[in-house]
Amino acid sequence: QELEEARRWEGARDVRPLDGNVRRWGGLLLPNKPPYNTGAFRFELTFSPNHPLEPPCAILRTPIYHPSVDPEGRVCQPLTTQVHWEPTTRAIQVLQDLLLQLDSPDPQRMLRPDVARELQERPEEFRRRAEEHTRLHAEPRPD
Repeated sequence: QELEEARRWEGARDVRPLDGNVRRWGGLLLPNKPPYNTGAFRFELTFSPNHPLEPPCAILRTPIYHPSVDPEGRVCQPLTTQVHWEPTTRAIQVLQDLLLQLDSPDPQRMLRPDVARELQERPEEFRRRAEEHTRLHAEPRPD
């Protein structure tokens, strides 16, 4: 049911279980705003055996120049921390929150202090680097 909901959402494409495992989903996120809206970003969502009592883990498999995403693709996503997680939260909400975070980089939610500092102090430089990184690494957007 949650998978079907995620498949119908316009913010992602190709959402499906990975290797036939219903606890691991993959797909493409489609950011709406510059500097990331020229590409598509592959994500992986992994659910604990204790889901929905424990939050899923979101990883971006496509490299991205973003203050909230580390070089390994881990995301600073408060929604999926034990402190904020609610068992009633749906997978689609996790994906929507992730997309919102990509569309609105927040230097307060940082895993890369250097990129966060650049976003705050030199926004034009940040945008130029993020656009170039997107051009080099992101997948083409599906029609």
